[in-house]
Amino acid sequence: MSFLKSIGAVLTGFMANVIWSLATDVSVYAAWGVPAFSRPMTDSLFLLAIGYRAVFGVGAGWIAARLAPTSPMRHAVVLGLVGLTLSALGAVATWNEPGLGPRWYSVAIAALALPSAWLGGRLHRAR
Repeated sequence: MSFLKSIGAVLTGFMANVIWSLATDVSVYAAWGVPAFSRPMTDSLFLLAIGYRAVFGVGAGWIAARLAPTSPMRHAVVLGLVGLTLSALGAVATWNEPGLGPRWYSVAIAALALPSAWLGGRLHRAR
């Protein structure tokens, strides 16, 4: 049963991150007159997206640690590794697709996945 709780903790953190990111993408860019996913973004908007995705990564790491039946930091790090892996795969898949954003953005998202989740685990441990 502990194994299922561990999977649930990591999955819940992951889903929170995905939902927060998508909801913010749609609401922020639509509110600024940038129809989500319909025209190219500027570098400043990509930087904004990196910022809030890093914050959401911290929150997701905190959730995974909070829900972990044992070893909260391990769960946060596993979540970070999942994020790193999926982000790196996304970067590779979109590397030669200039319409999907600059390469530095994909690399930055992948690079921030593990540290953000780790920090979320540390914040949980500090409380």
